[in-house]
This record gives sequence, C-alpha cells and structure tokens, in this order.
Amino acid sequence: MQAPQTTEYDAIVVGSGISGGWAAKELTEKGLRVLLLERGRNIEHIKDYPNATKAPWEYPHRGGRTQQMIADYPVLKRDYPLNEKNLDFWASDKDSPYTEVRRFDWYRGYQVGGRSLMWGRQSYRFSDFDFEANAKDGIAVDWPIRYRDIAPWYDYVEQHAGISGTAEGLPQLPDGKFLPGWPLNCGEELVAGKLLKAFGGKRRLIIGRAANATRALPGRNACQSRDACWLGCPFGGYFSTQSSTLPFAKATGRLTLLPFQIVSEVLYDKDVKRATGVRAIDANTNASTEYRAKVIFLCASTINSTWLLMRSATDVWPGGLGSSSGELGHNLMDHHFRLGASGKLEGLDDQYYYGRRPTGFYIPRYRNLFGDKRDYLRGFGYQGSASRDGWGRAVAELGVGGAFKDAMAQPGGWGIGGTAFGEMLPDHANMMSLDPAKVDKWGLPVPKIDCDIGENERRMRKDMMNDMAEMLEAAGAKDVSAWDAGYSVGMGIHEMGTARMGRDPKTSVLNAHNQVWDAPNVFVTDGSCMTSSAAVNPSLTYMALTARAADFAVAELKRRNL
Repeated sequence: MQAPQTTEYDAIVVGSGISGGWAAKELTEKGLRVLLLERGRNIEHIKDYPNATKAPWEYPHRGGRTQQMIADYPVLKRDYPLNEKNLDFWASDKDSPYTEVRRFDWYRGYQVGGRSLMWGRQSYRFSDFDFEANAKDGIAVDWPIRYRDIAPWYDYVEQHAGISGTAEGLPQLPDGKFLPGWPLNCGEELVAGKLLKAFGGKRRLIIGRAANATRALPGRNACQSRDACWLGCPFGGYFSTQSSTLPFAKATGRLTLLPFQIVSEVLYDKDVKRATGVRAIDANTNASTEYRAKVIFLCASTINSTWLLMRSATDVWPGGLGSSSGELGHNLMDHHFRLGASGKLEGLDDQYYYGRRPTGFYIPRYRNLFGDKRDYLRGFGYQGSASRDGWGRAVAELGVGGAFKDAMAQPGGWGIGGTAFGEMLPDHANMMSLDPAKVDKWGLPVPKIDCDIGENERRMRKDMMNDMAEMLEAAGAKDVSAWDAGYSVGMGIHEMGTARMGRDPKTSVLNAHNQVWDAPNVFVTDGSCMTSSAAVNPSLTYMALTARAADFAVAELKRRNL
C-alpha cells in the first residue's frame, strides 16, 4: 500500500474485487497511473490469511456460529457465509444496512480483494445462445456484443487467471484456454458414461471449470487440493486479486492503492459532459477528499456501483449519472438454485479418490436448446459431486464397541448429488433505488432493493429438481431423492444487472464498450453491466469485459476521445 503523493491520476478504479483487480492490472500495464480505491481494509496476500492453515479443533466453536454472531449479522445468518472461519471477509450488516422491499439476501465482501477471496471459482464462458437470447425471446434489450467480440478476451483472462478444464466441443458452453482439468472420480465417471447412453449425448457430465491452477503460474503455486479456498490461499492456488492481478499492477510502479476510501460521488462536469474524478470519504475519519482522473472504472460490485451512480450528477439527472434511459437500478438478476437430487452408487466400495478436489462435476444446460422446448424460457446447469461418506455418518448411528470403531475407520458408501443453477430473466420491476429515510454509518442513503423471481423461474424450478432425479435414476443410482431447500434472490451471490449494456442510450445505461452513455469516460465492468444472466457463473465474463473495456479506454485516451 502506498501513501498518496497526489490527487491527480490518469485513471481511478473504484473497488478491488475481481473486476477492479483486472482494471488496475490492465490500465497500469498499459502505462496509466492508476488510483485503486477500496472502501474496506487492506488484506495482504498470505500475511492476512490467519485461518488458512488452521485445523477444525483450533476454532473456539469448531468453525460454527455463535448467538452473538447471529444477532450481529441478521442477513448473513440466512445462509452459510455466517461462520467463525472467515467472518472477517464478510461486510458488517450493522455498518452497511440496506432496505428490503421484498427479501433480498445481499452478501458482501468489503476489503481489498472483495469477494475474490471467497468466491466459488466456477468459470464458464457465455455462448451466443446467451448473447442472442434476449433478442430472440423479445425479453428486455439485446446485448450489444456477441461471442466473437469477447472470445479473444476470454482467451486472454483465462490464461492469466489459470482456469482448469477440459475441451468438450459443446456449442452452449464454449471451450477455453485451459490448464489441465481435474479428473472426475470413479463415481462421476460411472454416471457420466451412463448419461451419455441414456440421453443420446444431450446431457453431459463433465469436470467443473475452475479458477484453481493445476500447475504453477507466475507468482503462484499449483492448487494443493486442500479445499480451503474461502480462507485465503497462501499458495496462490486459486485466482484472487491478491494472488493474481494486484501483484502485476504493483509491479508496474504505477499503482496507488488506498483502502478505507468510500467513494460517495462521481464528479461530473456538465459543460464537457465528462466525469472529472470522484469524492471519497475516509471510512475511519469521515474526511472527504476529491481525486481527479481522465478515466473512471466502477468495479464496486453490482449494487454498489449503481448505488454510486445514483448519488452522482443529480443536479443534471435527478436519478443520477447514467439514469437518462430510466433503466439505472432496474433489471436486477441472480441465479436461482438450492434444489436438485441425490442418490447412492453401488459397486465402487473398493475405490477412493485423492485429496479434496476444489471443483466438482458440471452438467451444462440442455433445456430449450437443439429442438427441446419447455413451458419456460432459457435453462439451467448442475454443479455436484460424488464422494464417500466419512466418519460424520457415525453421529446418527450412536454406535459403540470395537466393531463400530473399526467400521468408522473405513470410508462409507458412495453418494452423488447435483444442485441446479437456473437463469433468471431480466425484469424492469426487479430493481434497486435509494432509501431517503435511512442512512448508513457514513450518512449515505442506503440501497432499497425490490426483487423476486417470476413465473418463468418457478416453472423452470420443477425441471431443475426433477431432471436431476431422472438422470440419477437413469444412471443406476439407488435411493434417489429430489429436494428443494427454498430460495430467495441474492442467495446465489451472483447479483447482476442494474446498469445494463445495450445498443441504444434510450433503453440502456452502458454501450458496447461498457461506457456510460451520459459520460463516456466512465466505464462500468462489474456485474451491474450484465444485460442477461445466462445459466453459468458470471465472474469469468466480468474479467473478460473488464480487460476488453480497459484496452478500449486506453486506445480512446490516445485518440483524445475521452
């Protein structure tokens, strides 16, 4: 971390997560002096991962949650993020509240690296089925790009981030520049083979593509198969800002990183129709500072970037910078999930697997493709795994004696299960706005979120649950049971939309290069830019769009167009 020598820079990047780290890397490597502003604390690679190598018994509550934690984190307690192992990586519900018109589970990471420290690392490309879907279905607006526009940038970011996977030749899930993929275990291979036969090759079980390096990369060691990624990786085995993009940005000598800087406003000059910089509040002292730059990249995460735009240039547009289309804050999306099926596998009790692999299997989307037609639009994919029961199965048995102890020293039976992740359609009624009646710790009006799934998603969920059971039964699994644990929007932690890309400034916030139509030197490249959600995990697309936009921004600066 550097002390600021000036308040004048070539570029300012707001937010240091997956998108912000990429923006900082690309802009500094292209010669710009960059200020990277992060609202939370600094996290230094390796040094600030205090729990990365702890054993379960080293935690006071064995990694669980306490009643005090439940009281302090009313939103985080709704799902798995509330635990004592990495609680410090999640934002405070009390310091940073928000208003829920309809329930929305917003799980945030306010520190250098953002949620790149805790993300699930599943990394898939969108295809033209995704980029063309809105136009073909008459939903929302058309993406202003197609797969050919972003494919070279997927190539570029995959090779740096270290995406492991296998080439499959599937048109709905384009192949990439992969490191060697993790192997399927014998249970998954068994099911994969039977699915090919049972469904004529239309349903494929492949290894999940993950941002876990299967061989060493510059400055990073290969993944050690510890499956402790969410605690921070001292080996650099998975992609994060700290392990991957920030070191390259720092190496240029052109990066200034300032934590504890809450950007309260993008400064806008209505005479030249350009942003001139940002105003930031020191999170500890409440002191306000203005920073100037020729280019601004907003990468603060979907809701935060739009929240910032809504607080900016309100003297010109009451709804904020980028609101002239009436779409700023609208079309909020997530991936709906938390349902699927599981079963038992027989005949494999003499086989096992190595380590704790950091990814499972993936079954790519097959619904509403290649002649299939359902009573809903779009589709879903599955993430899951096969494994053997461990000693935890003993808890329910309450056994005693030597024979019981001997049995518990051996692995249990094989089981397999898959969870579906479905596409959520963009809907103007799913939105966020500013709540004038409530402010946060720093006096800023909090976001007000009003969002839910619709009839299309509810119809899709029936197939999402039943199809997995159907596949497991077709593969010969026993005791198959389907399940639905219930879902609320936000639980996927894949919030997208609210500042969508488009072809027309009258119906979108950003153009094809992620520029705000109303201020072309402001770029938004995090999840808020998404025009639709597809069914695959979105972070790889954020990386590619950010690298693409940074390349365009520098070229435009050289042409003096910004």
